[in-house]
Amino acid sequence: LRLEDEHGVFLLRGRASTPEMFHTGDVEEDSVGNESKPPEKPFFLLHRGQSAEFDVTFKPTLAQHLEGKIRVLVGDTYSNKTLIELVGEGHKDEFTLDGLEEDTQERNAKCSLKKDITDAFRLNHIQFGDCRVRKICCRTFTITNHAQTKVMRFEWEADAQFQFFPRVGHLHPGCTKGITVTLQSDVPATFRRHLVKCKVTKINFEVPGTKVPDWDDQMFIVPWKSTTRIDPGHKFPRMQKVVEIAAEPAHTVVEESSQEIELYLSAVVAYTQFKLSTTMVQFSDTLPFQTRTATFSMHNTGEVALEYSWEKAAESEPVKKPYSITLMR
Repeated sequence: LRLEDEHGVFLLRGRASTPEMFHTGDVEEDSVGNESKPPEKPFFLLHRGQSAEFDVTFKPTLAQHLEGKIRVLVGDTYSNKTLIELVGEGHKDEFTLDGLEEDTQERNAKCSLKKDITDAFRLNHIQFGDCRVRKICCRTFTITNHAQTKVMRFEWEADAQFQFFPRVGHLHPGCTKGITVTLQSDVPATFRRHLVKCKVTKINFEVPGTKVPDWDDQMFIVPWKSTTRIDPGHKFPRMQKVVEIAAEPAHTVVEESSQEIELYLSAVVAYTQFKLSTTMVQFSDTLPFQTRTATFSMHNTGEVALEYSWEKAAESEPVKKPYSITLMR
């Protein structure tokens, strides 16, 4: 395997399952599509039916689009049909979303449209998967402020189906904050790359930032407040605890610092449905201390995974319907 990497940002390593190696003399390159002679290196000996695994890592040093190639030398000829393209995008954003995933279907669709254009794909997608109607489904990720001095304010746009916690908050330099996004629908629905935007701005506080505590709309304070009620024998009103959302620290927005971060959400919301092969299990006559077994089947006929559990009902109660184990559709 020959790694072609002009900028030295890709690294190819064999895993523990890499097959045995053997050394060979100089191997003459074919004259098609190659100008330089490959360095003398050991070859891998791959027996019939055997497989080998390799890891390719990408460590960019600049914020730019970078490409490389892995050529496979079989015998004494480079195989033009076995060419692995390496693509990476080095970026240096001050505000990032972390812990997300790549939308493979979108990637494959773009690749089919741009067969001669190689591009890198950002991880900006959350796949909720199957969700039951009226059930609250949750996913988590993190946001990070990579700036060295500036505090950033984030605010997720309001959405009827998807809720973000926290939705508004501050992010001090070098800090990370966890975000939970929930989905709950009272009717069946399909969300395919549903776009939600987050507005991010740089802000300045009226006092030094080191003296301003972290804040978001999920933070509460519990002050003692007086009530209008005065107990007999007391001269002062009764005090009680009151839960309040912490007030946002006073700040000003830095001009022309606003940007929008895009996040895509996908989910399938549907009713759970199942079918039993029978609703009555009739055992034949059984002698004492003998065991008989009866079998019936349960099928998930719905569009989402079915969570269920069996409960033994009391003799005076009707048999309860099975509702948590997961039966995939």
